[in-house]
Amino acid sequence: MIERKFISRNLKTYLIDEYLGKNLKRVGFSCAKVQRTPLGEKVIIYASRPGLIVGKKGSNIKKLTIALKNKFGLENPQIEISEVVNVNLDAQIVAERIASSLERFGAGRFKSIGHRVIEDVMNAGALGIEIIISGKIPGARAKSWRFYQGYLKKCGDIALTGVNVAKKVAKLKTGVVGIKVSIMPPGTILPDHMELREEKEEVIEEVKENPEGEEEKEATKEEVKEENKSEVKETPAPEKEDKKNKE
Repeated sequence: MIERKFISRNLKTYLIDEYLGKNLKRVGFSCAKVQRTPLGEKVIIYASRPGLIVGKKGSNIKKLTIALKNKFGLENPQIEISEVVNVNLDAQIVAERIASSLERFGAGRFKSIGHRVIEDVMNAGALGIEIIISGKIPGARAKSWRFYQGYLKKCGDIALTGVNVAKKVAKLKTGVVGIKVSIMPPGTILPDHMELREEKEEVIEEVKENPEGEEEKEATKEEVKEENKSEVKETPAPEKEDKKNKE
């Protein structure tokens, strides 16, 4: 029974994320997270242009709050907007940027758009990027064009957890164009990563005999012997002292 609650919560979060992605267009929407608080549900929206989401005097926020309350049954939704730090490392924002550029300039300039986006993403520090654009570009037949650069994992658990993947659709006059963006952000720890450590060089010093030091040691030994002899001579024998006292 507890598993059903977790599934229903995650399903609601997914539906809210999908709903916000469809309604918030050209604002640099990345993702949305739902947190449960004692006062109600807290919806955090990550976007590159938060000012467009807020609107004039918070008008858009009020509309979103009412929509989330009525559609998803949230009791007291509180919307919080967080700005994305690096726009070029977010696959969702990059895919939206490509879609808006294709809708604005047309399918004839798709190559220049793809190469420009790849250059911006790699300059931001990404390890690798792949862009797949499929549709009727540039001719009447549907084709699939692939742009890639750097290193990108395609299989294993790291391909699911370490690679940021996003899909977007651009509606052109010739038809619908699909866009898929995969980005491997910097700092991703790969399972086959190896580091070679440099061995420390051991320096062996040769100990040379010092004849002067040996002479000094011998001189000090002789001095100690002479001092011991003088001490022995100065101390009188106990038998002689007893004879003197008797006389």
